[in-house]
Amino acid sequence: MTLFMLITLTIACTTSRIPADEVPDHISSNPRGTGPKLEIEMIRGEGHNHPLMAIWAEDADGRFIQTLYVSESIGKGVFKHGDASRGFWMPGEIRRPAALPYWAHRRGIQSEDGLYMPSPSNPIADAYTGPTPEISFILHTRLDEEGPDRIRILFEINQTWDWNEYWTNNKFPEDEEYKTSCQPAVVYAAEVDLINPQPEYSLKVIGRSHHSGANGDLFDDLETLTTALHIAEEIVVRIVD
Repeated sequence: MTLFMLITLTIACTTSRIPADEVPDHISSNPRGTGPKLEIEMIRGEGHNHPLMAIWAEDADGRFIQTLYVSESIGKGVFKHGDASRGFWMPGEIRRPAALPYWAHRRGIQSEDGLYMPSPSNPIADAYTGPTPEISFILHTRLDEEGPDRIRILFEINQTWDWNEYWTNNKFPEDEEYKTSCQPAVVYAAEVDLINPQPEYSLKVIGRSHHSGANGDLFDDLETLTTALHIAEEIVVRIVD
């Protein structure tokens, strides 16, 4: 739990639990969508330090519907500090299959090199990508079109350099992709009723991803994770009239 006092902010007739000393980022995606409008609010936790994230929707049977928002560096395959060949950091093409592998495999688009990651030649559209917010945020988004009556909202988050006693920097010495992930990505989900919505739905942890992105499986050994479980303090989704 945060030690900061919580305050009430009125945003689209909803209640926010952003810490009192922080003004949340408001970000938007998919403004041309014609489906239900959603607000997804993430309150950062004590382990938050420039993580990568993906947010997407599936139907009640687990079939991928669409990406709602993904960190730009993953969605485009270009990292802001990805090329140091000139003696200083420049944007460079880098793909990190260990970063958000559950989202990548659920999306199901495989590149010619076998990776399920977007690339500069086949990126995620601008409408669904953006910089990773540095603080707590509220995403204003919508589905591309009217969807099923019930959907799942999923949120995968990962932070580099968050080693712990189990996920050490020499645990898989030959696995270069593992070294870009450290503790594996954490996956959250909530079932959402679009016909008779509740005021909000809280996303709960459902598992963690593969440590190097070798597959799209979901693993339940969460006892090996420490700070990775505190990148996000709370995540909720709301249906907006």
